[in-house]
Amino acid sequence: MQHRIIVLGAGYAGAVVAGRLARRLRPEDVAVTLVNAEADFVERVRMHQLAVGQDLPPRPLDEMFAGTGVELRVARVTGVDVDRRAVTVVDANGAGELAYDTLVYALGSDWNDQGVPGVAEHAHQIAGRPGALRLRERLAGLTAGQPVVVVGGGLTGVEAVTEIAEARPDLDVALVARDGLGDWLSAKGRGHLRKVCDRLGVTVHEHAAVTGVEADRVTTADGGSVPAAVTVWTTGFAVHPIARATALEVTDTGRIVVDATMRSVSHPDVYAVGDAAMAKGVGGKPLRMSCASGVPMAWQAADAVAARLTGGKLPDTPLRYFNQCISLGRGEGLIQYVTGDDRAVRGALTGRLAAAYKELVCKGAAWGVAHPLLGPSRRRPVVREAVREQANPGAPASPSAPTGAPDAVGARVLTGSPVPNGPVDSTDPGVEAPA
Repeated sequence: MQHRIIVLGAGYAGAVVAGRLARRLRPEDVAVTLVNAEADFVERVRMHQLAVGQDLPPRPLDEMFAGTGVELRVARVTGVDVDRRAVTVVDANGAGELAYDTLVYALGSDWNDQGVPGVAEHAHQIAGRPGALRLRERLAGLTAGQPVVVVGGGLTGVEAVTEIAEARPDLDVALVARDGLGDWLSAKGRGHLRKVCDRLGVTVHEHAAVTGVEADRVTTADGGSVPAAVTVWTTGFAVHPIARATALEVTDTGRIVVDATMRSVSHPDVYAVGDAAMAKGVGGKPLRMSCASGVPMAWQAADAVAARLTGGKLPDTPLRYFNQCISLGRGEGLIQYVTGDDRAVRGALTGRLAAAYKELVCKGAAWGVAHPLLGPSRRRPVVREAVREQANPGAPASPSAPTGAPDAVGARVLTGSPVPNGPVDSTDPGVEAPA
């Protein structure tokens, strides 16, 4: 009997897990099902580009996974019962249920209005394709001189405001940030970011806490306001509420707590990757919500699942950061080099070369997802004893690599493109936040 693996979510992390499992395990031994609400893979790191009118080529998931042995199910996940090991979904044919032996939870995150009055009613967001397309339509209807305000000084906000200002130099574009502009960057990085904002005509309101959004303005804690025909909200993300409704151990924000192999610390037949997971990297520091974190987490999880099913060696590679890649419009970029635990160092790459680097990273990430079978293929037979242990929900989560494994040569490097903003579970991050 085949071991049933269900992957929930086909963003960067979920799609990479499914593809990597297809390369690691034999189809006669396992049945891998990928469940996603949309039929296409969405390049979430490019939503600011979509919002200003740039076209993104469609990437149908059925074409990407054709011939891989992965079964695609286009459906919306409505619940997970970790005791019965079942997932409830709704698709074009109605509600249904999928049983699993191993579950990989990669449902990601959505925008977070932070409970600020007026945000849900008046603000736009670019956490996904529908929101970006709505903003695109609204921006296209603006006339010269009308004000656009981006709220949030993290990576998503910085990328959005510079993209809008470059694409629409006729508009009055402003950024409202709770902290200083780019205060998480090195001195060189901060200086370059400020220089680009000045050149693009972006008005920056620093150390300004937003208390409300109205149809024509944004209000701040000091009693002031900033005119806004359009407000773009980029102050953080919230994970899907499904995990919180289960018996899984989650954080107070609903992220699934995992060990260093991305395995749930409470339910050994469940793994979590991407924004949905609370994982730790170098020094035990939580990994930020980002594509840069999500893809290596996916590698780790897929390798761990395969190792446990085949009796192989568990991955014990620590996850460490290398840089933060920031686009500042199409012609400018900023690559901030960081320590393994994501603290900025002096070095930074700027200008057109940085923009080209960032574009290469984005293309590389999408290309890797779109070609799941390319790369080394080491399909090993499943060991039946391992299957029995993996399928037993009462089994201990060990053996597994220790959470927050120490730094080491050969670490998985966390680099690439942010899917926005902020330190983990932050409201107006100065570093990036989902995958």
